[in-house]
Amino acid sequence: MSGRGLGQLSIATALVLLAGFGLVFFWVPMDAIEGFRQKIFYLHVPLAIVALCGFMAGGVEGFRHLRSNDRRHDANSYVFIHISVVFGVATLITGMIWAKASWGHYWVWDEPTLVSFLIVFLLYCTYYPFRYAIEDRDRQARYASVFAITAGAFVPLNFMAVRMAESLIHPRVFATSQGGLPGSMLFTFLVCLVGVALLWVTLVKLELLGKQTSGQVSKLRRALEAEGFGKSEPTGTVGRRIAPNLEAR
Repeated sequence: MSGRGLGQLSIATALVLLAGFGLVFFWVPMDAIEGFRQKIFYLHVPLAIVALCGFMAGGVEGFRHLRSNDRRHDANSYVFIHISVVFGVATLITGMIWAKASWGHYWVWDEPTLVSFLIVFLLYCTYYPFRYAIEDRDRQARYASVFAITAGAFVPLNFMAVRMAESLIHPRVFATSQGGLPGSMLFTFLVCLVGVALLWVTLVKLELLGKQTSGQVSKLRRALEAEGFGKSEPTGTVGRRIAPNLEAR
């Protein structure tokens, strides 16, 4: 993606997020039970959903890398997981704030939803030392892809196990006997979810563009060193060597 395209995506992300959180604070009604503190739901849950989807997307890119041996898919897998880990940190922080306000404790160890997300988060934290413990770039990419696929498959299995758990303090808002969220809350939640998803895509594109630019600079530096421009030369020597080439053009 070009810098212009990234700029347009960033503007769209900011507008959707502003619209979403404007609805949160100025339009959507207060929750009858939790009141104002429930509004963190519109940030916490989208962060969790996007992080988990990003982890699974990293597994898909790892699979594509193993099939094609295209390093672009390995780079995508790495960046997807990296940004999703950042979103995972934000999920845990906002979840702890909500837990403290609602339950009086920052963490409840007998709550399956909290513990399961922490397990997934810690699993992906091991991705970095596992990857960089391998020096050979090709083996590093292959092993990292296998890790991404295995961990990505674990995410939905872990989610289904939590949904089947009987002991659940964490609220279920999308599938309840009362019909789930009211229409205004659901609409606001979906706007916030789209905004957070766009933020994830924007950060992914930004990091991939940065890596691409860094790779191009490194390639140019190696080309210059191969031509002898990187060696220590007397002042003006490089200019005298470049000038004839410019004149020939």
